[in-house]
Amino acid sequence: MRLGVLDVGSNTVHLLVVDAHEGARPLPAFSHKADMRLADHLDEGDRLSDEGETQLRDFVDDALQIAEDKGVEDLVAFATSAVRDAANGEKVLARIRADKRIDIRALSGEEEARLTFLAVRRWFGWSSGRLLVVDIGGGSLEIASGIDEEPDVAFSLPLGAGRLTRNWFSADPPPPDEVRSLRRHVRAQIARRVGDVTRYGPPDHAVATSKTFRQLARIAGAAPSADGPYQRRTLAGADLTDWAEKLAAMPSAERAELPGVSERRAEQLLAGVIVADAAMDLFELTELEICPWALREGVILRRLDMITGPDPRGMITD
Repeated sequence: MRLGVLDVGSNTVHLLVVDAHEGARPLPAFSHKADMRLADHLDEGDRLSDEGETQLRDFVDDALQIAEDKGVEDLVAFATSAVRDAANGEKVLARIRADKRIDIRALSGEEEARLTFLAVRRWFGWSSGRLLVVDIGGGSLEIASGIDEEPDVAFSLPLGAGRLTRNWFSADPPPPDEVRSLRRHVRAQIARRVGDVTRYGPPDHAVATSKTFRQLARIAGAAPSADGPYQRRTLAGADLTDWAEKLAAMPSAERAELPGVSERRAEQLLAGVIVADAAMDLFELTELEICPWALREGVILRRLDMITGPDPRGMITD
């Protein structure tokens, strides 16, 4: 069957259409996205502006038409931290539900972490043993760890690359005291939760997802996206520490010239590397492997599980 997932993120709003069948991996069939940066449309009262809501509504209109044109049978829609944290976020979603007849639900941070973990587990399989998954988004950082498809621990922290850039930096590049202050803040926030993860034991396989980690891995020498999703990509802690220092001295225009870094994401990359470096250091990770699947795929896989689960009458037939 053909499924669609509408992801209302802090940086990008994305419709992904996949062909999915029981027992098979979802195959991407079509992608439509806009770099909307909804988090930039929050006013001083943390309310999503009228302009931000209008842009979101327009994208939903386009997405619904595309989904119909592409033959989508089932459309799942969700929103992450930008809408979740907006003071009027639920009211905005309620108006869209009523007007567009599409149920967009704001995921909690823990749900994000758990669904991303599911996607990573399915990608790497049981042979990975205990997984530790780290995901840096525009508004939040998600961390999950476990040996099954449901993690033992999963949580979210307000340490997204976009959020931190807006709230902590006053110039491009920021002055060293702002970089140092953010570094202290990030490490204190993560350190509070390290014990929640490490009490289950060290990971057998440490994995990173998200655009931020893909860009950091690319500038550290990983294969380009054009080489396809099956190319193994890793990010070494030593390389990350070196790049944290280099990126702090670069303006965003110079960062945008680095391999794999988009102009729109370049300004957030410094905050992203500060978070990534802190996570690797505090969890004592020497290397992270980059997973091409993340939250969207986790949502699709969970939906497929619901649709194609066992017959409630039982597995035995006459």
